[in-house]
Amino acid sequence: MPRPGLKELSSPRVWGPGGVLLAGGLLVGLVLTGGPEGAGRSVPATADGLPHTTVDVSPGGCGRGWVHPRPGAQVFDLHNTSATAAEVYLKAAGSGAVYGEAEGIGPGTTRQLRVRLGRGAYAFMCLPDDAEAVTGPTVRIHGGGRGGPAAAPVTEHDLIPPTLGYQKWVARGLNGLVDRAARLRDAIGRGDLPAARRDWLSAHLAYERLGAAYGAFGDADQKINGTGAGLPDGDQDPAFTGFHRIEYGLWHGRSADTLRGPAAALADDVQRLRDDWAQARMDPADLGLRAHEILENTLQFELTGRTDYGSGTSLATARANLDGTRAVLVRLRPLLVTRYPDVPALEDELSRAQRMLDGFRQGGRWTPLARLDRTQRERTDALLGDLVERLASVATLCDVRRMV
Repeated sequence: MPRPGLKELSSPRVWGPGGVLLAGGLLVGLVLTGGPEGAGRSVPATADGLPHTTVDVSPGGCGRGWVHPRPGAQVFDLHNTSATAAEVYLKAAGSGAVYGEAEGIGPGTTRQLRVRLGRGAYAFMCLPDDAEAVTGPTVRIHGGGRGGPAAAPVTEHDLIPPTLGYQKWVARGLNGLVDRAARLRDAIGRGDLPAARRDWLSAHLAYERLGAAYGAFGDADQKINGTGAGLPDGDQDPAFTGFHRIEYGLWHGRSADTLRGPAAALADDVQRLRDDWAQARMDPADLGLRAHEILENTLQFELTGRTDYGSGTSLATARANLDGTRAVLVRLRPLLVTRYPDVPALEDELSRAQRMLDGFRQGGRWTPLARLDRTQRERTDALLGDLVERLASVATLCDVRRMV
């Protein structure tokens, strides 16, 4: 079903532990220096005790004001003296690795960027709206230890190969989905409802494994995997179709006659989706975000039971979503291993979640979510929740950054 994506990160972002960009960075209680008259002065802020330096953000003066470089944790007050909004990167002058960034700095406004710097050469890059990027003067820090984590920015060009690879993987998955949907249609057609229930789960999980592609499925996703939520007549609305419409009937005593039409429509919709996919184009900039959204949606919809229409297979769906997440990460891994030191820990945690969810399947049957005891629920929510946090870092690292 269509599910809400992440909101764009609009506040300053800095590199946190593990080499990942952290959203936020606004420092509560800071005294703003307010304008170019503060340029060049490093002043301590009483609220945080860190040295502050006011830096100009403008095409003609990018980075101006940073004349007393120092190592350690510090705050840059980024003051936009131009007439247009801009974003700013603080990067290593040689490698281009980014230590922190701030987006959407409006004309005449000041934003704070907190970083930890060590020995090395640095420069600010200012990227005004509708104008070319400008790199400020190189500033060298001669003392101090190592700086905070940094990572090379990801470009759209970097994301094209993994996106094309993922699209091909989805195409193969759609072939299997077409076969499973046809078996479901045929089982209902001959009135074999026990077989239909098995075939429904097989087909539904095949679809759920394709979670990172739903944004490219368009209206087909609502037809195939939508719920009654938001429809005028809810679960009784004629627009309630697809997997969950059939699920409701199969697990609420509906006859095969009442389900033949929905099952045939589902098979047709899946076939059409498979045929149209050859012309579809996923946006490479979305791939990292989708890696996060799959399990974010699992927490929001599956682990709350909101999409359970009677089958009691929410945990099976969560397990399929883990497979879908892995399918994205495998293709992003070449980009991540040089930018995100916690890739092995993330992969280990995915494996732990997989083993945990597999433990809820006994004798070919999945434990309904409602039958988990409190300890099991807390453990499941905690492990999936931690994965979502880790995958937010993947989404941020794979956010395409403008460099010109």
